[in-house]
Amino acid sequence: MISQLWKYFKQRKKFWLIPLILVFLVFALLLVIGPTNPYAPFIYTVF
Repeated sequence: MISQLWKYFKQRKKFWLIPLILVFLVFALLLVIGPTNPYAPFIYTVF
């Protein structure tokens, strides 16, 4: 899947999408790990 995504970026010259996808992945990771993390109150105050 990642190789297909990379081929798409390379072929269509859509490299500007890479940082956007990375930000979405970080937010998704924070949403999944956030409630079980002992630092959750600090993360939620930042956002």
